[in-house]
Amino acid sequence: MSRGFESHTLRCKEGRSLRTEGPHPREDPVSQTTTKPARRGRRPLARHGSLKSPHPLSFLLKVVGVMVAVVLVSGFGVAAYALTDLTTSYVDDAVELEGQDSVPPDIGAIETGVDLLIVGTDECEPQFAGYFGARCTGADAGGQLNDVNMLVHISNNPRRVTVVSFPRDLMIPIPSCTREDGSTTSEMSKQQINSAWSYGGLSCVAKTISALSGQSIPFAAKVSFGNVINITDAIGGVEVCIGNGGIRDRYTNIDWPAGPRNVQGIEALQFLRTRHGLQNGSDLARISNQQQYMSRLARKLVSEEVLTDLPTLYKLAATAVDNVTPSQTLTNPLTLVQIALAVKDVPFDEMVFLQYPVNADPADNNRVVPNYAAAEEMWAAIAANVPLKVTNDPNRGGGVITVEPSAPAEPAPTPTPGSTEAPPPAETAVELPNSIPGTTAADETCSAGNLRG
Repeated sequence: MSRGFESHTLRCKEGRSLRTEGPHPREDPVSQTTTKPARRGRRPLARHGSLKSPHPLSFLLKVVGVMVAVVLVSGFGVAAYALTDLTTSYVDDAVELEGQDSVPPDIGAIETGVDLLIVGTDECEPQFAGYFGARCTGADAGGQLNDVNMLVHISNNPRRVTVVSFPRDLMIPIPSCTREDGSTTSEMSKQQINSAWSYGGLSCVAKTISALSGQSIPFAAKVSFGNVINITDAIGGVEVCIGNGGIRDRYTNIDWPAGPRNVQGIEALQFLRTRHGLQNGSDLARISNQQQYMSRLARKLVSEEVLTDLPTLYKLAATAVDNVTPSQTLTNPLTLVQIALAVKDVPFDEMVFLQYPVNADPADNNRVVPNYAAAEEMWAAIAANVPLKVTNDPNRGGGVITVEPSAPAEPAPTPTPGSTEAPPPAETAVELPNSIPGTTAADETCSAGNLRG
């Protein structure tokens, strides 16, 4: 199935922001987050407008989707060596995906549209556990939740990349899943999406999102807190933009002024986890802020700073392979090259980041449920592989503010003198429902900080 989107860059004067007002229930620090052992994956959460900090977010969706892909092609001599050099550990931890279609190997780019699931988990790795208080010292310190879930779609002819993020507090059915020991779990009619990992790991998350979206997911990969830090450091950090006077968040220990900031190491994780530091303070606002990171990461990965530096390329490829747990379908270097060939020429305005549409859960104000009508329109437009026009104003979500681009857009190509070829007709864009937030990698946004200086 093929999907697509359209560049829809919303522009406003720098500093503009529209605040979405709403109740802010009790603000519990991450250190107070607990989980009952019998109900793992269902930590008590505040209202979805102020959810407790999920965690990682391996917005390194590009790590496997675009990052590894672009790196493999652009510096494929070095990157390919890194892959073969690290294949053993990469393959040993690979996961078989239950109930998903396979993609036959081929030479060249993957010819059909394909889906890749990126999952970010909140596991308490020893070197980072100290940053997460009781979450990593209590009874549930050994558990994991799939707090970040992103479905990356690469369409075919023309190539487009569409990323759909699923909020962690989304209540949906979870199918029966097979555990590592071969036992199976019972099908559940309504559970929080971030509990799927606890029922069957990466395979169960893929099966759950496949059932919700109606898409077959042949490829999947998992990254954790530490993985995000290691991969960000491999490229020398990512420069983000802090707006509205700055960010102050005691839960993630951020006190940063407005302006550009290169985040790496623990700062990368702090930036990706913050929501109290944002104008709206919501989990949905955090997704918008995380999409800023994705866009800027994508631009960094294809910059000369990375692609022309062979030591950086090798370090990036080696770090990515060493920090990603893949599905078995992603263990063949040829497959990674295929994905690379499929996305390497996709322009930034043809990469769109969407948030799965939701409504408030009538049974629990702390949760959200699918907006199936809006989702159906989204999937249909993606399947048709037509440009998508995001109608939701990102400034209203309280996570980011749009700004003028730092560099002018590339001019349209000049026709060759004497050429009689007519330019291809422009594709008609499909407007997405206003309930679907989104941006493209060409859009420039800044964090909607809570200081508003």
